Amino acid sequence: MATGKRLRKAYEGIDRDAFYAINDAVKIIKGNATAKFDETIEISLNLGIDPRHADQNVRGVVQLPHGTGKSLRVAVFAKGDKAKIAKDAGADIVGAEDLAEKVNAGQIEFDRVIATPDMMALVGRLGKVLGPRGLMPNPKLGTVTNDVAEAVKATKGGQVEFRAEKSGLIHAGIGKASFSEAAIADNVKAFVGAINRAKPAGAKGTFLKKVSISSTMGPGVKLDVATVVG
Repeated sequence: MATGKRLRKAYEGIDRDAFYAINDAVKIIKGNATAKFDETIEISLNLGIDPRHADQNVRGVVQLPHGTGKSLRVAVFAKGDKAKIAKDAGADIVGAEDLAEKVNAGQIEFDRVIATPDMMALVGRLGKVLGPRGLMPNPKLGTVTNDVAEAVKATKGGQVEFRAEKSGLIHAGIGKASFSEAAIADNVKAFVGAINRAKPAGAKGTFLKKVSISSTMGPGVKLDVATVVG
């Protein structure tokens, strides 16, 4: 009940029909992030696509300039020197057949999976477990690579994956309420810019139909897209 009252009060100062310039929107969101924990800054995009068509899929990765504020746990499928390099780069879990056994047993103690190309025959057999969780390594996303050190560092440094849902929506956490207004704005611009550049050839009409930001417990604010990708 208290949360409901707080949210209603927060919305009192917001015009729900308005589209706010990025700096104004960030100021409102930060000002209303009053929970007792460091709330995540979340972004939601409504795209003018039909993801049921193969030529309208939107998927990729973006490196946020100020990171996400969240520490991702990274698992790497690698052997020999590549395994050591992955560990040295900061991977949380490194293995091959032993790691595959853990995955099959349901021990998913990681948020991102990276694999060297020679490990994909093994990893491919884990598709039924990793696939539904969005954890399957993919060369297009840089998670199937021989440069495991760079992949681990990118993931740990604030790289965010994005993928449009069936309804054409994309959601992601792009920072923390404790970030400065400038840092949040930079991250928003980087994320929206990456989505805009990923516009598929099959998409017709307005691509970025609506973009809004919010904090975990706070109200949502619609963005004037021109102030983000202008």
